[in-house]
Amino acid sequence: MSNPSNTAPTPARTLTTKMDRSRAIKNRITSFSMAVGGISVILSIVLIFFYLAYVVYPLFLSAEMEKTVSYPMPAASQGKTLHLAIEEQNRIAVRFTEQAKAIFFNVKTGDVVENINIALPAKTNITSFSTSRLAKGFVAFGLSNGQVVFAQHKYKTRYLAEGKKILPSIIYPLGKAPIEIDSTKHVLTHIGLMHDEEKATIVAYTDDNHLLLNQLIFNDELTDEEDADEISFENTLIEIPNIQYVTNLLIDASQSLLYVAHNNGEVSLIDITDLNDVQVLERKRVIADGAELTKFTFLTGEISLLIGDSNGKLSQWFPVQKETGLTLSHIRDFNSQHSSITDIVTEQRRKGFAAIDDKGQLAFYHSTAHRTLLHEAISESRLNFLAVSPRANTFITEDDKQHMQLWHVDNEHPEMSWSVLWDEIWYESYPEPSYTWQSSSASNDFEPKFSLMPLAFGTLKAAFYAMLFAMPLAIMGAIYTAYFMAPKMRSYVKPTIEIMEALPTVILGFLAGLWLAPIIESHLVGVFSMLIILPAGVLIFAFSWKNLPKDIRTRVPDGWQAALLIPVLLFTGWLSMALSLPMEQFFFNGDMKAWLGDSLGLHYDQRNSLVVGIAMGVAVIPTIFSITEDAIFSVPRNLTFGSLALGATPWQTLIYVVILTASPGIFSAVMIGMGRAVGETMIVLMATGNTPVMDFSIFQGMRTLAANVAVEMPEAEVESTHYRILFLAALVLFIFTFMFNTIAEIVRQRLRKKYSSL
Repeated sequence: MSNPSNTAPTPARTLTTKMDRSRAIKNRITSFSMAVGGISVILSIVLIFFYLAYVVYPLFLSAEMEKTVSYPMPAASQGKTLHLAIEEQNRIAVRFTEQAKAIFFNVKTGDVVENINIALPAKTNITSFSTSRLAKGFVAFGLSNGQVVFAQHKYKTRYLAEGKKILPSIIYPLGKAPIEIDSTKHVLTHIGLMHDEEKATIVAYTDDNHLLLNQLIFNDELTDEEDADEISFENTLIEIPNIQYVTNLLIDASQSLLYVAHNNGEVSLIDITDLNDVQVLERKRVIADGAELTKFTFLTGEISLLIGDSNGKLSQWFPVQKETGLTLSHIRDFNSQHSSITDIVTEQRRKGFAAIDDKGQLAFYHSTAHRTLLHEAISESRLNFLAVSPRANTFITEDDKQHMQLWHVDNEHPEMSWSVLWDEIWYESYPEPSYTWQSSSASNDFEPKFSLMPLAFGTLKAAFYAMLFAMPLAIMGAIYTAYFMAPKMRSYVKPTIEIMEALPTVILGFLAGLWLAPIIESHLVGVFSMLIILPAGVLIFAFSWKNLPKDIRTRVPDGWQAALLIPVLLFTGWLSMALSLPMEQFFFNGDMKAWLGDSLGLHYDQRNSLVVGIAMGVAVIPTIFSITEDAIFSVPRNLTFGSLALGATPWQTLIYVVILTASPGIFSAVMIGMGRAVGETMIVLMATGNTPVMDFSIFQGMRTLAANVAVEMPEAEVESTHYRILFLAALVLFIFTFMFNTIAEIVRQRLRKKYSSL
C-alpha cells in the first residue's frame, strides 16, 4: 500500500495552487494600490489646505518696526520745522522751516543735500502753513502781508557714473508771484488749500478774524511738470461771515466742502459749491468735553477727517447724506494712545495713518479695518513731527531735543481684519454701514472693500436655487426610474440622463446667459404660469388615462406609461409660453417687470438667480439622479416582495421600505449635488450679473466665491492683500465643501446604521 504523502501532485492540483498564488498576488497588489491611491487623495487634500493656509497666513501677521538710525536735526539753525516729507525711494527727505527754507537731507545720515529758499516777497514772513495732496508734494505758505505762496517739492532721478542720484527741487505750479487773499494786508494766521487741473480754492483766516476764500479758475490746464512762468486764471474772492475762533481749515477733494475747526472743539461744515450762496450746513462738537482739539487733517482721499485731541483720542468723521441734508457723522474711534496728539500723518496709498504724542509714543492705524497695527514708545521726549514715506515702509520723527529718528516698518497687509471680512463696515461716502466687495478702482485714493459676506451669501444663494430646481426632479425621477419603470425603458433613460453630466458647464453657462436669460425675460409670466399649467396638464392626463377603457390601457406595456407624458409635457410647456404675452397684457398691463418694481419693490435683472438656478440645476440633476437611482435600485428585492406579501401597497412599500433603506444613498446624492453647486464657477460667471449683492430675491444676481476667484485672480498683484484674500476666499470655499461632505458622511452612516436591519 503506497504512502499518500509521497503521491505526486496531480496537474489539476498544481494548476489550482498556481491560480491561488496568482490571485493572492493580485489581491495584494490591488490592496496596495488602493491604499496608496486613498492615501494620495488624502495627502493631496491636506496639501491643498496647507498651501492655501500658507498663502493666507501673512494676512494675520502683526506689523513690526525697527529703528535704523538717529541723528541731529539737519540745519537746525535754519528755523523750526513746519513740515517733514520723504520722497518715493526713501533716500531724500525735506524739512520746511519757518525761515522759508526747504532743507533736503539724506534720510540715512542726515547730511544736507540741498538748501533752497522759498520765493517770498521782500519784508514778509511765514505766518501759516498747509499741505495739499501729500502724494504730489504740494505746500502753501500764508504770509504776513495777506498773500499765499504755492509750491511743490519734486525729485528727479539721474543715473551718473558714480551711480543713481536723486536731485530735489522746488517748483511753483502757479508761478512765483504770490496769490493775494487779503487786500488789506492782514496776517494770515491759518490757511487751507485744495486744487486740481481746472481750479484751486484757497481759504485763509486773518488776524482780524475774517475768513476769506479765493477760488482760481485756470484758463489752461494746470500741470506740475515745471515752474509756471505765467499762469492765467480768473479768481473769485469772497468773505464767509460769522466764522470766528478758527484753528484749522480744510477743503475736500471736490472743492465743494470747507471744514473749519474752532478753538472750543467744534467743527463747522460749510458748503462752498456756489460761491454766491455759501451755506453753513452745521456746527458740531467733535471731541469730548474737557479735551482740546490738537490735530485736524484729512485721511487719504480728502473725504474723511482725522481728529486728535489732548486726551490721546483719535476719531474719524466724514459727511453723510441723510434726509435732513448733509451732516458730519462720527464713524469710529482709535483709543490706544492716552496723551496729547501732536501730529497725524496719513499713508499716501492706503487708508492707514500714524500718530505721535507728547509722551514720545507712536502708533500706526488702519481706518477701514479699525485696527491698531503698532503702538510703541520710541522717545523719552515729546514728538513734534512725523513723516511717512510714500511706500509706508519708512518714517522719520522729530522730537523736542532737535533729534531725528529713522525707522523701518514692515506692515504689508493693514487692510485685513475680521470685521473687514465678515462685519458691516461704514465706508467713505456710504450712507450707512454695509457688506461690500469692491477690490479695485482707477483711483489711488480708493478705499478697498474686502467683505466676504456677499460672496459667501451668493454662493449659498446660487446653491439653494439650484437645489430647489434639481432636487425634486432628480429624486422623483430616480424613484420612478428605479422602482416603476420597465427595465427596457430604464436602459435608455438612465444612460441618457447620466451622459448629461458630461456637458461642459461653460456651454451650459453660455446657453443660459445668451439664450435662456432673454427668453425668460420676455416670457416671465409664462415661466411662472408653467408651475401651474404643467402639473395641471399632467393631472388631467393621468385622470383621463385612468378612465380610459381597460383594453386601451393594457395596450401600453406596464412601466412604459411615462413615455406618454412626453408629448403632454411638451404641449403644456409650449402652451405656457404661448399664453405668456396675453396673460402679461391682461394681468400686468403688458409689463410684469415694471409691476414687480412698483408693487413689490423688486428690481429685475436679466441674468438673475432664476436663470442660474435652472442652468445649475441642469448641471446637478445627473449627479443626484444617478446616485439616487442606484441607491433605490440596489434595495434587496426580498424586502420589496416581503412587504408586498404582507399586504402593503406598492406606494406603501416604496415610502416605508425602499426609500428608508436607500436613504443613506439619497442623502449622499443630495450632499454631493450640493457640493457641486457650491463649487460651480462657469455657470454663475456667465449666467448671472456677477454682482456681489446681498439680496435673496430670485430676480437679482449674485457673485459666488468660486466665480470671484476666477474673475479677479488673473488681475491681482501677486502677494498683495487682494491676492491673499482671494486665496482666503478659496480656503473658505474649501472649508464649505469639507463641512458639507463631513456632515453628509456622518448623517449617511447614521442612516445606514438605523435602517440596516430592515
